[in-house]
Amino acid sequence: MSERTPFYRMHNGAKATLPFPELEYETRLRGLRRSMDEKGLGAAVLTSMHNIAYYSGFLYCAFGRPYALVVTPDSSVTISAGIDAGQPWRRSHGDSLTYSDWARDNFERAVAHVAGEGQVVGYEADHLTLATRDRLEDALRPLVMVDIAPDTMRQRMRKSPAELALIREGARIADIGGAAIREAIREGVREIDIAMAGRDAMELAIAEAFPEAEYRDTWVWFQSGPNTDGAHNPVTSRRLAHGDILSLNTFPMISGYYTALERTLFLGEVDAASLEIWEANVAAHELGISLLQPGTSCAQVTAGINDFLADRDLLQYRSFGYGHSFGVLSHYYGREAGLELREDIDTVLEPGMVISMEPMLTIPEGTPGAGGYREHDILIIGEDGPENITGFPYGPAHNVVA
Repeated sequence: MSERTPFYRMHNGAKATLPFPELEYETRLRGLRRSMDEKGLGAAVLTSMHNIAYYSGFLYCAFGRPYALVVTPDSSVTISAGIDAGQPWRRSHGDSLTYSDWARDNFERAVAHVAGEGQVVGYEADHLTLATRDRLEDALRPLVMVDIAPDTMRQRMRKSPAELALIREGARIADIGGAAIREAIREGVREIDIAMAGRDAMELAIAEAFPEAEYRDTWVWFQSGPNTDGAHNPVTSRRLAHGDILSLNTFPMISGYYTALERTLFLGEVDAASLEIWEANVAAHELGISLLQPGTSCAQVTAGINDFLADRDLLQYRSFGYGHSFGVLSHYYGREAGLELREDIDTVLEPGMVISMEPMLTIPEGTPGAGGYREHDILIIGEDGPENITGFPYGPAHNVVA
């Protein structure tokens, strides 16, 4: 560029093959525009990674910079930083506008150029900081700003056939990672070495199954001994010892879509106290799967598992909800809080939803059976009940590793 303009079009290269066909994105945008019509919105300014990816196909890397997808009744335009050059154009459905770094407010100027001033504007209240919201208000001069995050979340909770196909592939690849991890488990080996074996196997499988995708963010959490007490504990260099409780967790990421496999294992042998806890958690897992029926609320499923664990004097060892939705999701974006298996979620399960069943019991150190026990399967809710798309076996009969 010869001029220092606040924004410009960087249409460099040809459009890439996106995770889904154009019709899929147009269908999603129609759903968003219906919500916009109901609320009288002239424009929607989406800023989260999950919503921008869901409606455009572009998954941004922020690195401290703001991004947006501006949707109007007749356009959808990603707003991205100059550091990305032509990547947002190549990897998004619709148009793309790039803002320059020459002035602090160029992002807001680019958003206003597409959205217009004096509109009723939709935004994501659960994503924008107060400072960014204030700057957008100054630039857009809206009649009013309306939170549309709940509407977008409800739309994302119901998966299309194309999404279900991708999620099935993700579950299959998670199982591949699990098999590689199980094969690598040996006494004296470090957690990090085992985790790398699972991650490498999944990335190779993703590249084979999705040759035109972007590859990023696939990871493994492999924990042992006391490190198993939390579901999101990072990998360490702890070396495995005979009799250790182990937690296998694989997370293949395909074009922003998350899937997971999580399993309890033991190295060499499992003691009697641990076996009793493990078998109880497996039974809670199986009960939970049976309760995932269309027409049942998340709270009802939760209550059923709570009763089961309370009858065995184990409920006090539960540390979080029993499951969550899948889709455009990672450990740093995209959680669909309206579809979680918790006491305070009344969402009713419907065909096309995808949800995990993952009860976890954490027994404190110094207590017989100490450690964290968790099994995790992915279920697609169908007309006649749940379909389990996780294939890796669970329980003591399969996962005591010699």
